[in-house]
Formats: sequence, structure tokens, C-alpha cells
Amino acid sequence: MARLELGQTMGQRLEQWHGGDRERLWLSLLVAAMEEASRPEIRSKPCESAILQACRAQLAQPATGYGRAPSMIRH
Repeated sequence: MARLELGQTMGQRLEQWHGGDRERLWLSLLVAAMEEASRPEIRSKPCESAILQACRAQLAQPATGYGRAPSMIRH
């Protein structure tokens, strides 16, 4: 999986995808972003306070259901 380009979000990358298993793609992009963020040269850079504030606000919200209802999932 290619690294996300500087300034490109997972959402922007996902919008470029046309077809296929979107959930698997989303998960792959999440893993790639987490691997990128865990690199020492990335972790040592300071993060803007506005970004941290936005992340904290997002994480403070209650989780919502995502995807299909369990009764609609095919086994």
C-alpha cells in the first residue's frame, strides 16, 4: 500500500477509489496511516494545537453505528 501523500486525508484517498470492497480499502488506508504516524521521524514532529483540538472533539462524540445492520450481513 502506498503511503498517503502529504496533506492527503484518508477520505480524499477513498473518494478516488471507484469500485471494489470499500470497507477493506478503508481499513487498509487506516492501517497505512497508523504505520506512517508511528514512524519516529513523524512522531517527533509537533502537531498543531488546532488539529489536536479537533481530534479530541471527534473522539469525545458518542460512537455511532457504521455499515449494515447485523440482519443484513450475509455469511
